[in-house]
Amino acid sequence: MKREHLIKSVIFDLDGVIVHTDEYHYLAWKRLADEIGLPFDRQTNAKLRGVSRLDSLNIILGDQAGQLSESEKVPLMDRKNSYYKEYLEMLTPASVTDEVKNTLSALREKGILLAIGSSSKNARYILDRIGCKSFFDAVADGNDITRSKPDPEVYLLAAGRLGSLPKHCLVVEDSEAGIEAAAACGMATAAVGYAAKNCVADYVLSGVGELAGVVCVS
Repeated sequence: MKREHLIKSVIFDLDGVIVHTDEYHYLAWKRLADEIGLPFDRQTNAKLRGVSRLDSLNIILGDQAGQLSESEKVPLMDRKNSYYKEYLEMLTPASVTDEVKNTLSALREKGILLAIGSSSKNARYILDRIGCKSFFDAVADGNDITRSKPDPEVYLLAAGRLGSLPKHCLVVEDSEAGIEAAAACGMATAAVGYAAKNCVADYVLSGVGELAGVVCVS
């Protein structure tokens, strides 16, 4: 921990934090890239963490991104999303670990407000599939924003829906873009997964299970 924070709200990224749908994103983008004859690997996939569908497609297209109009990109994004939704149908409440469920319960018992701040347009559908919607007081996702991470729009929107000031929010992220977005608006940051190995955050955690022990409420 770099500094003391009075935390009243915790905002979670969804993919790769609450449930590991990040692998489904990789499989869907890989499938699309193979079909259109573009290279795509795990290293490229890491650059897509936390960013919007359009920005992800542009990264995959590389130099070809400027050769396609916005209207020409829409069918490609829709195709990827259809593949992703196929994989999402495999999600059940059992897809969420006990560590995550116990942590969410412990934070609520402390009186902490909880929200999802995700660039995904499928966030609410995923929450329904995994049976975790009732844990969260607010959701802000890709359907609500015009700018993706590292812009802080989604986190500011989530905080506003919780009625919390940014300085009283802690963001839990597995992406560099998400950590950067949260820090940009004065929120405390907790890095897990990929971000814990690659980002500078206020808290670097081995898993979300450590959250209940580091959140200070008084």
